[in-house]
Amino acid sequence: MNGIQIATSILMLVAGVGIFLIACTMMSSNLEALGSTKLKTLFSKTSKSKLAGVGVGAVTTAAVQSSSATSVMVIGFVNAGIMTLAQAATVIFGANIGTTVTGQLVAFGMFGENTISASVIFSATAGIGAFILAFAKSDKLKKIGGITAGFGMLFVGLTLMSDAMKDFSGLAEVREFLATFRNPFLLVLVGAILTALVQSSSVMTSMTITMVVTGLINLNQGIYITMGANVGTCITALIAGLTSTRNAKRTALIHLIFNVSGTAIFMLVGLFLYLGGINYGSLFGKMFPHAPQIQLAMFHTIFNVATVAAVLPLTNLLVKLVTKIIPDKKEKTDSSPRFKYLEEHMLAAPPIAVGQVKNEILRMAELADANFKIACDGICGADEDGGKQFRDNEATLDFLHRELNRYIAELLKADLGENDKIYLSSAIRSASDLERVGDYAENITEYAAKLKEVGEAFSESAVNEIRELESMVRCLYVNAIKAYRDGDIDAMNGALRIEDDVDAFTERMADNHVARLQRGECTPEVGAQYISLAANIERIADHYINVAKTIRRGA
Repeated sequence: MNGIQIATSILMLVAGVGIFLIACTMMSSNLEALGSTKLKTLFSKTSKSKLAGVGVGAVTTAAVQSSSATSVMVIGFVNAGIMTLAQAATVIFGANIGTTVTGQLVAFGMFGENTISASVIFSATAGIGAFILAFAKSDKLKKIGGITAGFGMLFVGLTLMSDAMKDFSGLAEVREFLATFRNPFLLVLVGAILTALVQSSSVMTSMTITMVVTGLINLNQGIYITMGANVGTCITALIAGLTSTRNAKRTALIHLIFNVSGTAIFMLVGLFLYLGGINYGSLFGKMFPHAPQIQLAMFHTIFNVATVAAVLPLTNLLVKLVTKIIPDKKEKTDSSPRFKYLEEHMLAAPPIAVGQVKNEILRMAELADANFKIACDGICGADEDGGKQFRDNEATLDFLHRELNRYIAELLKADLGENDKIYLSSAIRSASDLERVGDYAENITEYAAKLKEVGEAFSESAVNEIRELESMVRCLYVNAIKAYRDGDIDAMNGALRIEDDVDAFTERMADNHVARLQRGECTPEVGAQYISLAANIERIADHYINVAKTIRRGA
């Protein structure tokens, strides 16, 4: 090979890796969008048993084609407090099994030397997917086209990598250089570093399979590089954990300890095999003769399944270990507003994040209703100004309104299903409606403060009317939130009927106010506050109704 041929082979290798990574991303985003409803409920099953957690991790990773992505999702859930350390550990264990699916697909695609190879047949699905994308009308069909095209591109990238490897295998200098890498520890280190660089153990394993098949390295070298890839894939999770809570750091550490432990166990077994005159390469060569791609892919699967089987019973001990390594510390209490259900790392799993957005909206509703009650107590003399709780609630409402808008804007950039996009658009309006409820509650507390300044108060009959209107609006709130949370049309219709009653009652309140003025039971100043109060409460009811009506737009 001359210089031009070598440069061409290098460029082909880089192109193959790039196409492979893009294919993984295409399949991941479209699978997530297509199965968003199932993906949202999948993680709820982790609490059932350890095996359920392993299954969830395996299925999720097989779908998103990245154990790193699954680990980052899990860190997000732990950071948000919606998943325990033990649950997170089992999902991470399963992720290591799920990541072997790509290697098995790659190995299967390399069959067919004397006929049309499976890789070429699979590559053709890229064209089929592109055809579907070009002519599909429905969003669902476009997602299917994206998955199909991504699957085909996976093998287009593999073919380019394989062709480049074949060219390099023709160079005696390259083979002699790679042959010097015999030390298992060095091979593991190389696998870990290269995986950390490309941020994908699937890509590294696939490249290693092509290197073994083309003869650049032998099977035993490929096995140890694959072990190293399992360690290198922890880097993404470790980086994510560094900027997160203490439990998230522990989750990242569990991922590292688990993968390093598996590698250490298999290296120790490899040492005993070596003392007995055999190695992993010869062992798997005999188990799966004449198919080097299957030999390495099967080692990868057996390696991960065996590691999970060995460590799964020790999950609770592993959790205790990382808790001791990263102990709890007494820290200054931070009372600043923050998300309760959302976390930045959750953006790696958009469909699941959408469900958590809804939980934050429901949290806003609870805070707004609490402040409405505090405000009514204050205006009716039960409480003077609502106190610290009112101010904390209002600060949290303002924070959630602002930050949800930002978070939703990021989510809308993701490749989501049409229903999720419609919901997120309505969620922006719902957050605004609930923030306005908080503002009107604040107005009510200001009316109470003004009455106190002038030494006035509402009459007993006026207080009774306010309490009756409060009761109606809070009943409307219960129906509106039930409609929003459950998509309950009957609850929404119930809220609409109560809204009509609220409108009629506020009109009667105005008439009763005029009658009290005529009888001299209240002053014009008190009367002005009363009319403004009634108008504010009526607007609160309107905003609750707006939240309920979003179910007509896909909430």
